[in-house]
Amino acid sequence: MLVHDLVRHPARRAPDTPALIDGRTRCTFAELDARTAGLAVGLLGLAEPGDRVAMVADNCAAWVECYYAVPRAGMVLTFLNQRLAPPELAAIVEAAGARVLIAQARYLDALRPLLATGRMGTVRVTVGVEPDPAADVAYERLVASGDPTRHLPAVGTDDVAWLIYTSGTTGTPKGAMLTHANVVAGVLSGAFGRPVAAGDVYLMPFPLCHVAGHNVLIQHLMARPVVVAPRFEPASFVASVTAHGVTTVSLAPTMISMLLDHLDAHPGDRGRLAGLRAIGYGASAIPVGTLRRGMDVLHAAFSQGYGMTELAGNAVFLGPEAHRRAVAGEEHLLAACGVPGPLVEVRVVDDGCDDVAGGSVGEIVVRGDQVTPGYWEDPAATAAAFTDGWFRTGDLGRWDAEGNLYVVDRAKDLIVTGGENVASREVEDAISTLPAVGEVAVVGVPDARWGEAVCAVVSVRPGATLGADEVVAAVRDRLAGFKKPRHVVFVDHLPKNATGKVVKADLRRLAAEHLGGRGPRE
Repeated sequence: MLVHDLVRHPARRAPDTPALIDGRTRCTFAELDARTAGLAVGLLGLAEPGDRVAMVADNCAAWVECYYAVPRAGMVLTFLNQRLAPPELAAIVEAAGARVLIAQARYLDALRPLLATGRMGTVRVTVGVEPDPAADVAYERLVASGDPTRHLPAVGTDDVAWLIYTSGTTGTPKGAMLTHANVVAGVLSGAFGRPVAAGDVYLMPFPLCHVAGHNVLIQHLMARPVVVAPRFEPASFVASVTAHGVTTVSLAPTMISMLLDHLDAHPGDRGRLAGLRAIGYGASAIPVGTLRRGMDVLHAAFSQGYGMTELAGNAVFLGPEAHRRAVAGEEHLLAACGVPGPLVEVRVVDDGCDDVAGGSVGEIVVRGDQVTPGYWEDPAATAAAFTDGWFRTGDLGRWDAEGNLYVVDRAKDLIVTGGENVASREVEDAISTLPAVGEVAVVGVPDARWGEAVCAVVSVRPGATLGADEVVAAVRDRLAGFKKPRHVVFVDHLPKNATGKVVKADLRRLAAEHLGGRGPRE
């Protein structure tokens, strides 16, 4: 199966079923299939099979159409994160060697000075998603110019369909190549982890420039409609759920926290979310306190997915039954990310890629059809990411007796203080039990005596008060003494990327700025 088959097949089974809802615009599966076929043909007038087509835009129907159309033309869709600065976007376009740039007007305006000075020199043509006289070609004219019945080039399952640059939370972004086989396997794996029910309507609040877009394809595989949200904002989220009868969504932990704060301030909106039957969360670890609060308030079936760009989505799943057990008393399950899906093998290994003893902490490695073959034109990074065919995630994890996987920390985020290892996740979970905590992230900061010191960066919920001593006490009462924060920094918001992940490199810089010349717990 190829990526574009995920919309071609439902177009035959359920041609008149709504496929996309973008504001007031609706598109059936038959219409979506015809538009993507037309766009694929139109693109062949601008570039050749194998060329990269880069796209930067807010969430919109065109993003979803390009998911299918660009690979259908035998080309590679290169995802651009609209929150990046123009020089960062230009660097990715150059690294990918993109021939075509599809963009909304404001992003094209921001990039035009770089195009004019020779940056992004591989770009031969610009396509304006919206009416934009400065673009070389109008997107809608390109869709209409292609005869959807025209024969398209042969495409193989091992051809690269998507090129997604990693979020760069720990270093320079790398271009993860996802083949047709990778994307389809990720979709099938996700369908196992989050079964789609008859009558479901799915809302996509994640940025479509992220691998979380595979959730859209899961819904389309099952011929279910997708509501495209331009961005996540709690009030508009509630309005979209109400207007379109949304039954299932995916949310990042930060989105869940923002939504819950909104519902505290606007309790009348709780009833408007009564139709939500299922909420999948992921993209980063969730504080246990936030998850319990979400389950108590939203009364939906929660499930979790653990994955990453290089895995074409999620590979490990914790389903609703495990969450119900957790609420009934087995609270340890709230910290698990679940069991591997049917299309992957997952191990926890030592530095030599040998399995660690049961329950011990090691690096999580994955093998399967949904695993990237490597990074675009970066053989050194590709070689470093694999050992004997196993992809090294860089995450530290452990198994429990039931076969549930627990992500303990990022290997690069492990704090070593006085020779002792401290996982930031367990410190964050302890601090998040304080009702006044909005968000918390823990990092190591340089310390002349201990090598590294534990530093908690905390945002306080609106209307609440919290002192550093209370934060330290919350950890001291639950964990070993060497794990308690030596520094507590209070901020309005934690630095995050477009997918809601806390950027710990930025967090360390922020902590250093706040702690310059000051003592512990300031």
